[in-house]
Amino acid sequence: MDSKAVFSALYEMCEENAMFFSGGPERPTGDAAQRLVDTMVTIQEHARSLEPVLAGFSSIYHHFDFDPHVHANGYRSLVKVVRCCLLHIIQKGRYIASNRRSIFFRMAHSAGEMEAYCSALCQLRALLYLAQRLLHDNSHGNLFFQEESGLSESFLQEYASMHKACFYGRCVGFQFTPAIRPSLQSITIGLVAFGENYKKHQSGIGVAAGSLFTSGKYALDPELRGQEYERITQNLDIHFWKTFWNITETEVLAGLVSMTSVQVKVNRALSVSPEPFDLPMVSDPTRMVTICPPAAHIGPAQIQMRLISSELREGQDSEKLLALCRSEGGPISLSLGLKAKKCPPSPWLVVHYHGGGFVAQTSRSHEPYLKSWSQDLGAPLLSVDYSLAPEAPFPRALEECFYVYCWAIKNHNLLGWTGERVCLAGDSAGGNLCITVSMRAVAHGVRLPDGIMAAYPAILLTMYASPSRLLSLMDPLLPLSVLSRCLSAYAGMDTQVEKQVEKVSTLGLVRRDTALLFKDLKQGASNWIHSILESTRASAVDPTVRDTISSVAIPPPSSEQNSEGPREFPASFEPLRSEQCAEMKMDSSPIFRNPYMSPLLAPDQMLRGLPPVHIVACALDPMLDDSVMFAKRLRNVEQPVTLCVVDDLPHGFLSLSQLSKETREASNVCLERIREIFTSKDPPLEMREHRKLERTNHGASGVKGDPAMLFERSSKEEHGQAVV
Repeated sequence: MDSKAVFSALYEMCEENAMFFSGGPERPTGDAAQRLVDTMVTIQEHARSLEPVLAGFSSIYHHFDFDPHVHANGYRSLVKVVRCCLLHIIQKGRYIASNRRSIFFRMAHSAGEMEAYCSALCQLRALLYLAQRLLHDNSHGNLFFQEESGLSESFLQEYASMHKACFYGRCVGFQFTPAIRPSLQSITIGLVAFGENYKKHQSGIGVAAGSLFTSGKYALDPELRGQEYERITQNLDIHFWKTFWNITETEVLAGLVSMTSVQVKVNRALSVSPEPFDLPMVSDPTRMVTICPPAAHIGPAQIQMRLISSELREGQDSEKLLALCRSEGGPISLSLGLKAKKCPPSPWLVVHYHGGGFVAQTSRSHEPYLKSWSQDLGAPLLSVDYSLAPEAPFPRALEECFYVYCWAIKNHNLLGWTGERVCLAGDSAGGNLCITVSMRAVAHGVRLPDGIMAAYPAILLTMYASPSRLLSLMDPLLPLSVLSRCLSAYAGMDTQVEKQVEKVSTLGLVRRDTALLFKDLKQGASNWIHSILESTRASAVDPTVRDTISSVAIPPPSSEQNSEGPREFPASFEPLRSEQCAEMKMDSSPIFRNPYMSPLLAPDQMLRGLPPVHIVACALDPMLDDSVMFAKRLRNVEQPVTLCVVDDLPHGFLSLSQLSKETREASNVCLERIREIFTSKDPPLEMREHRKLERTNHGASGVKGDPAMLFERSSKEEHGQAVV
């Protein structure tokens, strides 16, 4: 895209409209006309400051890409969002120029539209200033500022006070593909109406029913909608978000979704008793490893999962499996009698971990795309309904997901699977669990999955600042204040359930393998960060590249003597501020840096030996930098990894896969990755081109050395034993 042409068109449009509405015999009169003039002038001022900054970022952001074939990182995304905002302003300004003499021209409406995008442009200008600070303060091209204090804490404070309502009203979803924007608008209207009627002691469906009567005013008044959305995201607790996100779990809505999705012959909710069992070690199949049932926080309890299969396969109607079925769920087969023909077991199985911020949703929320995958792959899927925070914080979900993975290997004959090839797949929080389950499999020395497909995974659960995380200021599905509440709940920092958890969270209920996750945590955290910084320094830094980046980066503005405090922006600029600040704090607990919580901070030895990892990320996702940096780390330790970046779609596109062609295509990309895991015997081959997608396949030759030694070494490290 030619930035000079964009800015030239913007200046021309603003000047022409400002001249028309500010003077001459044809000049419309009234407050709306003056608002348009003032807005056009302000847009020009912002644009003049933004033009050199965008040019500077465009000259250096390629240095932060995964490789020359995958053009994605947070700096690119910020530039893309700013350009998108400018193009929207040009489009709306040209519409005004073409229709301003018409008797049907709505001047007040057009003034409101331009003011909203002018406010958005102001806030984006602030984000670019903050991104320049990141360039200045980060070491050696790292996308993350890896300290809680200083810059990360400053960014959190800025987010808490900066105005965000403009991004949730008229401008909601402007950065995404046009096909998805109506859905995002409906979600924001539904959320604010739900928030108005929310009461903790009512059911989610009851609140939803009441919300129907109040949603009209938010559809008609986008400014009111934006203000209310900002208030809700800044102030309501994690229990509100659990209730809202779980609306799709209700019988009525789940039934409606089920009728419109692909029909499968097996869709059963299973409940497995928490009993220990043995699996053979990979390094020595004559030796066995005992897999203990989950016990953290809530003690031993039934483990819930869902089996989905497009065809009825041998074993799936066995008495042993039927004994595990919960009452919830459809019949084992549809329109089939007792003599129904059964297909042979599939050589493939997908073990799936759903997203939902570790606090909400179940396999039922994700059924539509899981059913489609089962049909297209011709393979069963086992989706885990792991326990959710804040009632069951870390590491409960990890324990349950690892247990189910091992149980599936042990009981493959019940699932319609031969036991040959298995893939872990998950989105967002589920992507995190795919990686950490595999890390535990390495540590225990049991069979690894044949590959991982992680869609827009949450890989770094700290509040470290990065350029892509600045996008959370405007993201309607992943605001930073909501994300921080989810992470705090998963880490067990939710004060509202603290006392309740303490009653059952005694060491007597925490088995040895759980307790070992926390051993020497504080000392280990500093070692993990140190190892990352050292590996980044080693990759290093051409002086010419450093000088080029330095020319774009800016230091923090110096504080004046009478200043109230340090400023993050030049003296001539101040972003718009909210009337009420978000309640946010930087939690520095070392639990966030546990490698089983934040795999990006795992030492190299814990990453070596992982199966091939296929990451499908979103260019406009606040978590994009997590994926880029994790892919780089895997490549640096010679682990097979691919990174595919999908354009113009939001975080959580799999849950929206039925709403547009673009989200269906992105879901199919995830499906392709799973199929490649099942069909590839070697590191992944070069990826085929796909419209609107960029990808690579930095498949390494695998892990150097004897795999048995790697299993033994990793296991010793996890259990605090000396490694020679």
